[in-house]
Amino acid sequence: MAVEHTFSENNDVLVITIKGVFDFSMLEDFRQAYSCDMGDVRKVVIDMRDTSSINSSALGMLLSMQRHLDAPDGSISIINCNKIVRKIFEITHFEKKFCIE
Repeated sequence: MAVEHTFSENNDVLVITIKGVFDFSMLEDFRQAYSCDMGDVRKVVIDMRDTSSINSSALGMLLSMQRHLDAPDGSISIINCNKIVRKIFEITHFEKKFCIE
């Protein structure tokens, strides 16, 4: 599966893992990952360790998730980006909307 989600041991962090090219074809799987019962979740982490690239639809999906979760800046972290993905986030100024590590 290209999109997987898990919860931390305390159920306070939701980790969504993206594999392959993050694009519109992942829309439904991505939505399902953050639309699950959030319970005590305080932080969402998007792990892009296995993400090869992203496009504009992926940027839109991240913004849509942020609005859906009504998440303040910094409560969603994007981690383990490769150089290509990090450059796209820099060009689009996503570091102002998300904590990118």
